Amino acid sequence: MNNSQTYKIKGMHCASCAHIIEKTVKKINGVEEISVNNGTEQAKIVFDKTKTNPENFNEKLKPLGYTLLAQAADDMGMSADEHAAHLGLSRSKQEKLEEIANMKKAVIGALPLAVVSILVMFWDVLGKYGFVMPMTEMVFEFFNYLLPIFATYIFATIGKPYLLGVYRFFRYGKANMDTLIGLGTSTAFIYSFVVTAFAGVLQPYLSAQYNFYDVVIIVITFIALGKYLEAKSKMKTGDAIEKLLGLQAKTALVIRNNKEIEIPIDDVKHNEIIIVKPGQKIPVDGIVVEGSSYIDESMITGEPVPVEKNINSQVVAGTINTTGSFNFKATKVGSETLLSHIIKMVEDAQGSKAPIQALADKISAIFVPIVLALAVLTFVVWMYFGLPEFGLSKTLSFALTSFVGVLVIACPCALGLATPTAIIVGVGKGAKEGILVKDAATLEALYKADIIVMDKTGTITEGKPKLTKIIATSDMDEHEIISILASLENKSEHPIARAIVNYAKEKNINIKKVSDFSIVKGKGLTGVIDKVEYFAGNSQIVSDFNISYDTKTLSAETKKGKTPVLLGNNKAVLGVVFVADPIKSTAVETVKSLHKLKKKVMMLTGDSKNTGQYIADLAGIDDVMAEVMPEDKMNIIKDLQRKGNIVAMAGDGVNDAPALAQADVGIAMGTGTDVAIESAGITLLGGDIAKIVKAVKLSEITMNGIKQNLFWAFIYNVVGIPLAAGLFYPIFGWLLSPVFAGFAMAMSSVSVVSNSLRIKIKKI
Repeated sequence: MNNSQTYKIKGMHCASCAHIIEKTVKKINGVEEISVNNGTEQAKIVFDKTKTNPENFNEKLKPLGYTLLAQAADDMGMSADEHAAHLGLSRSKQEKLEEIANMKKAVIGALPLAVVSILVMFWDVLGKYGFVMPMTEMVFEFFNYLLPIFATYIFATIGKPYLLGVYRFFRYGKANMDTLIGLGTSTAFIYSFVVTAFAGVLQPYLSAQYNFYDVVIIVITFIALGKYLEAKSKMKTGDAIEKLLGLQAKTALVIRNNKEIEIPIDDVKHNEIIIVKPGQKIPVDGIVVEGSSYIDESMITGEPVPVEKNINSQVVAGTINTTGSFNFKATKVGSETLLSHIIKMVEDAQGSKAPIQALADKISAIFVPIVLALAVLTFVVWMYFGLPEFGLSKTLSFALTSFVGVLVIACPCALGLATPTAIIVGVGKGAKEGILVKDAATLEALYKADIIVMDKTGTITEGKPKLTKIIATSDMDEHEIISILASLENKSEHPIARAIVNYAKEKNINIKKVSDFSIVKGKGLTGVIDKVEYFAGNSQIVSDFNISYDTKTLSAETKKGKTPVLLGNNKAVLGVVFVADPIKSTAVETVKSLHKLKKKVMMLTGDSKNTGQYIADLAGIDDVMAEVMPEDKMNIIKDLQRKGNIVAMAGDGVNDAPALAQADVGIAMGTGTDVAIESAGITLLGGDIAKIVKAVKLSEITMNGIKQNLFWAFIYNVVGIPLAAGLFYPIFGWLLSPVFAGFAMAMSSVSVVSNSLRIKIKKI
């Protein structure tokens, strides 16, 4: 039986680590699939529980320096505190904070030694060129004994992970970033120790002045400093989930046995009556049964204006009551709440991989072995061509400098962090704006989309139509027409049906009993009232009955944007009512903004061509397809895709489900607590059409951030490795010191994470 679990990973810090973990776990019998995310430091593993378990995973991973921690996201039926622990946002975060604190202590302890080493290095270099007074023999000898002590201390403290990296490489054949740094610095240390400890014996062949103790001290300190800054920055990228968890109330005030009792929210049961006072958070999802108030839903939907709530209004966990007091009945608790679904969706999206990451992953997988080979090749080439020119001592110094430089400057981390850190920040930013992104691939697809297809009702229009006109086409009066129509439409959930039923209720018109009711998909409905069969719907259902009727009046009204609903029996059309659904106030500006973003906008509607064209003209929409059956929407999307278009489809997420699924990006206009946020690639909470623009801008900002990160990560390695190898030495006399290589390597990852964090402050 296959089981999918997500785990936090301890000991992981580079893209090569991700590759090693994936390769190791994949070999375990029973593992179907594994995906490791370097940005979130999580592994999603699909495995057969009858064949293997997490203990088996750790048995293989622990010797390599990695540990799988408790699940990061699953089984969400728990309290906020338990859920936080489950997500790794309490225990795992605490461990991460402790780890960062330990890194800080180690860096603070090493920095003074690095500063002394830098001063000695510069004093030595500047003294040789006469910029400062050269070191005396006694001072030189003093530092010659001091620096080896410093280097040994550095290796024994913050250098320990790199030594373990070397050990694991020779013991298990697995190499990562630690291996590169460990090999480089340990080679430099051993060489320096040999030439200083056996200076007398080696004097005829090697000069003791060419040692690398300062390199060992400064490189390891710089890299430790870089890893500390990177870890701090990475903590900031994933704060969106933590903030969402912080929205959850800890307790609820319920009525039990006619008494008010405060209980933990995980003890709240379905249908329990909960009291909410001014300023309190809503603990679970539910329906107001008594009282009224205004609720701040900005933390869920991104909308700043408090929403009025009356009896039968839905309320959502995590939102804040502002003024009045009210009681509501709990309908969704624990993992069922909208907030819990949002948290899970955001976490899943942050842990997913975008297609653009594939190239970086492939390079990262082979990066370390290639760099090891290049470093050895660099050493060999220097020794071969350098010996005749410079002699053994100087050539060996140059060869070791380049060997260490290549190992130290080459960094798979920047490549590995380029995509996931930007995705983490982008998805988190979207969640704060009420834009829920299902996965990284969706964000990339929206960035590439050239056509935005929208459903009319509820997306471009308010979705709250009103009956505006009644025309009797027989001897039946208006009162009777509405009575029969409302009786039929009372069985439907369509917004137009609601408008007719609401009109009947407002006018106190009797709603009759209907038998043999059936829905004619995309056309209307039929039913028997008082032993007479009636139909109600659009012109297509009238055609099915082969009944002629006056189309001039219909044409005149539909050109004004009104939707006709015809009532008839098997003999004639008895009457027509017209329903108008005004466009949303933000629709025109949204379409204009999408045009500025170079997106074509198309509208699909089941309404008549006249009504569809009227609404399209009002909103400034490029193209409209009217009289479209629900199943036709999917085929229209397919046709657009066959023509080479990348299509994003925005709809209500229920009636448009097939079209949303077919589109490259499905955008569900979500309202209330019943929104199925898993049904579409992107869900816009609150149903505001303007958020489509924000979602597109978010995709652009995130993808541009990823491209910038990848560009600099590639350029950094493409330029840095040849420079460290001494490729430019014969031409310009450039030979990069491992000290600067270490600094550059340390800053590369920090710069990538910092660039991703810029997404947070950008306006969408």
